[in-house]
Amino acid sequence: MSTPQLTPDVLADLIAEQASDKKAADIVVLDLRGALGYTDMFVIATGNTDRQVKAIHDGIHRALKDEHGILPRRVEGLTESRWVLMDYLDVVVHVFTPETREYYRLEQLWGDVPSRSYEAAEV
Repeated sequence: MSTPQLTPDVLADLIAEQASDKKAADIVVLDLRGALGYTDMFVIATGNTDRQVKAIHDGIHRALKDEHGILPRRVEGLTESRWVLMDYLDVVVHVFTPETREYYRLEQLWGDVPSRSYEAAEV
């Protein structure tokens, strides 16, 4: 199945939108171009429970697969679902429980890169 290449910005927005659809909180996109060699962007989101973290992963995975034919290169953390990492090469997704996100503080670690919060469109 051939699919047109999505830019990292568009892919990050699609991921953030899917996370929002699953009621993820505090969705942030970090632009790491120029700071990291292995990816362009991080999308960071929080699920209130490990069950919600898994549901956020499932929503992102299903939408990108079904609508764009894109699968992650790898997924880590699904067993415990406290921190699920989804590697889409240009965009790496981090879905945390609140405690795990506070512990790792990725936004503070990469505080000097451009970032934006994702706000879901009001209906």
